[in-house]
Amino acid sequence: MASNRLPALIARDGLLIAVSAALWMCTLHFGTASGVWPVTLNILTGLMTMLIAYLLHEWGHLIGAWLSGSVVHLPEGALSSPFLFRFDTGLNGRRQFLAMSAGGFISSAVVVVALLLALPSGWLASHIALGLTVLGVLATFILEFPPAWKVFRGGAMPGGAAFVSSPGDTKP
Repeated sequence: MASNRLPALIARDGLLIAVSAALWMCTLHFGTASGVWPVTLNILTGLMTMLIAYLLHEWGHLIGAWLSGSVVHLPEGALSSPFLFRFDTGLNGRRQFLAMSAGGFISSAVVVVALLLALPSGWLASHIALGLTVLGVLATFILEFPPAWKVFRGGAMPGGAAFVSSPGDTKP
């Protein structure tokens, strides 16, 4: 794992959370005025909140991987990768894969509940944030649950952009 990239990833996501918080403060202060600016501010705030929800989903996967002792690879290049890390299917086993998968599912559930409890009702930004986050959770469930279920049932580890298979013994 490229642990030297971890501080950069934490700083990137911390900055995005700070920007989201600043947008919420501006939205709550100026968001009820009429005109293009308040509507634009509400839209940006909702979109940024959805991005934070996605990142928290990815951090949930990473925490699940770490808790299971998985080998993961942090991005070497730019910090703009859609994935926070790549899971090593050649060096990790089923239990580790399932723990990594569960971390994302649990994080998504916690984020949706937190948004339901924390977002101010009736605001355009809240509707956008919650609607897009729920849509994203449904999309990731549709994309991520079938491979996790197959691995749970004894199937092969998945492939794709979020995975890498390092040479070595594949664990059962």
